[in-house]
Amino acid sequence: MLTKSQIRYLKASAHKLNPVVMIGNNGITEAIIKESDRALTAHELIKIKLGNLPDETQSAIITEITAKTACEFVAKIGHIGIFYRENPEKRAYKLPKD
Repeated sequence: MLTKSQIRYLKASAHKLNPVVMIGNNGITEAIIKESDRALTAHELIKIKLGNLPDETQSAIITEITAKTACEFVAKIGHIGIFYRENPEKRAYKLPKD
């Protein structure tokens, strides 16, 4: 579970990133889960464009991605979701302790 200071840090770090996964009107598929998992392993912090879907659908997609990829949901800004999963081999982001 991320703390408020860690969320602030990750949101600021994600500001310069571009979305690496795009979700269309078909919603979430196994390919999207696999690509999200691969991107999290490679980058630790990613943005996913949630598409022009209703908020309830976007919330369900966020829940499914976090469950199936064992990552942390950082924030949702507009139609973009920010996700984080630490990679012990990479450790690109040094999270605040508190």
